[in-house]
Amino acid sequence: MISFQADADLNQGIVLATIRLLPILDFRSANEAQLTGLTDPQVLALAADQERILVTHDMRTMPHHFASFIEERRSPGVIVVPQSMRPAQTAGELVLIASATEAAEWVNRIVFLPL
Repeated sequence: MISFQADADLNQGIVLATIRLLPILDFRSANEAQLTGLTDPQVLALAADQERILVTHDMRTMPHHFASFIEERRSPGVIVVPQSMRPAQTAGELVLIASATEAAEWVNRIVFLPL
């Protein structure tokens, strides 16, 4: 099953709403992972080490860091969520991704929501 890692900038409401919809989903919060103060490459490495798809609001710098990261390492993937997207809608899409796809489909991919 797919596992997610929330970036430090991700609205915590998205994590909570997603887990409410799919309680068995492994979605680790930024606080649980102690991401505060880490750089984008460090966050990408932590998510990769834990085999978790990173979920972030960072549309400005994360795509660039992700492109550099996958030149040297394998990544479980990144999902970029616009801050304007409602947490309930985001949660629905994340549940769909977790329920209808396999982790291998996301390796070294970056996807922008909504799908």
